[in-house]
Amino acid sequence: MNLTPHSPFSSKASQLLSWGHWFTFANIGLVLIIALAYLAADAAPSSVVGWVYMIVTWVSHTSFITFCAFVLTVFPLSLIFPYPRHIRGMAALIATFGISVLCLDAFVYYQHGYHLSFQSLSEIMSLLISILDNMSMLTIILIFLGFIAIFGFELVVGNHAWRHLDKLKSYKFPKYATAFLVTCFATSHLMHVWADANNYFDVTKQDNVLPLSYPTTAKTLLARHELLDLTEYEQARTVRLENATSHFQVPSNLQYCEFDAPAVDIFVLDSISNSASQLSNKDLFSYPHVLVPTNPKDHYFNLIYGLPAYYRNTITEQKLSPIWNSKNTLSVTSDNMFGYFNEPTQDSKVRFHFTSELPDFSDSSTYIIIEHPMGNEIVTQTTMYTNLPYFSDHKGLMQGTDIIYTLLDKHFNCGQLASQTMIGNVSGSSELNQGVNYSQGVLITYKKDRIILVNHDGRHKQISAKEGFPIEQKMDIPFLVQSIKLLKRFTTKAPNQ
Repeated sequence: MNLTPHSPFSSKASQLLSWGHWFTFANIGLVLIIALAYLAADAAPSSVVGWVYMIVTWVSHTSFITFCAFVLTVFPLSLIFPYPRHIRGMAALIATFGISVLCLDAFVYYQHGYHLSFQSLSEIMSLLISILDNMSMLTIILIFLGFIAIFGFELVVGNHAWRHLDKLKSYKFPKYATAFLVTCFATSHLMHVWADANNYFDVTKQDNVLPLSYPTTAKTLLARHELLDLTEYEQARTVRLENATSHFQVPSNLQYCEFDAPAVDIFVLDSISNSASQLSNKDLFSYPHVLVPTNPKDHYFNLIYGLPAYYRNTITEQKLSPIWNSKNTLSVTSDNMFGYFNEPTQDSKVRFHFTSELPDFSDSSTYIIIEHPMGNEIVTQTTMYTNLPYFSDHKGLMQGTDIIYTLLDKHFNCGQLASQTMIGNVSGSSELNQGVNYSQGVLITYKKDRIILVNHDGRHKQISAKEGFPIEQKMDIPFLVQSIKLLKRFTTKAPNQ
């Protein structure tokens, strides 16, 4: 085969290579726009350093994966099959497929908090099919038109770059753009090395945001050059939950408020299955995604105290009333575990009833009805019924701690007291939809649809909340560290530590 500079094959291959660079630049711009969905899915950085890292990583990483896609697909085709018209058509199809997969991954991450993976692809596709079944015909048509628009964009860009290739070659823009992208790439990795070494979580918490993102870590790099004390590093990163429930620090400077709203009766039933038909006939809102521990004591503690069961042993052994409770606002009946509480009175505003029977419903009363489900897992999901409107707008998961937190914030207008004394979320107010709990020695965290369970010995698993399938992807260490900090918010060290 003649590969001299003047051969037709060499000339076409050189032109296609030059064309491919411009085709890739155009797609980098499109990918950058799509990648904004990943940035919008999580909380914004809280520092200037975090913002700088987010921007340079967004620019460099999305450009890098787009360029790699070109090198692995269009570039070898240009060498093997150097026919411009056919290459442009195949490149448009390949790029459309790649952009569509990226859009799908961005949708999954925005909605559920995890990326597509080969290990759980079939289960994720089943989840998406179920979502598609519930979509309106208009939405399906818009998705199809979006796919056609992407393909049209690729054809237009490819043909325009080929027809104006000589003019484009005279531009100096690619040199400056390439230098800028390489600088961003190096900057993002250096910033991550520094942040990982110094436990700067405003940077490291962004590890799992973009797809195929595995930035360089400080642990291996600095240890290789003997610049890092591995013992100190491991102590800073290790999840320490042992002896966690023995020290509870009561917050100071609490802002108590008056509970002026009507009383709320919360019924915790052994089982709702026998009463489901009766509940369906009532004018009650039902919410089926309440994530609760299967351990009944932990579940009850979450509901009453608005705290993870991480603190249950200390508080119940000392028979401490919930910090938010004042002037006998709270009353509990029919459960020996909380026998130190008052029985319901006319003045009680939050009344818990642990029973096996439904209440006698009346139009003037407000109710929350939830069961304690049994199971072999650490956590499971149960259904809550209520005639309070505050829970109707919530999407995603909810925990038992969120129920009493929402009551104080929205029903009794005591939001400041709730934030000072509880660990939970106000129903419907958190777009991130994440939380933390603890039961039977297991750390329980969730973020959107992803549930993470971590044992005290470091073993862990990630599962989908809606479908229950295991999620095989990189563990989100910064998110776990932030969750542990939140969990230990009311913990103080022992005097001898």
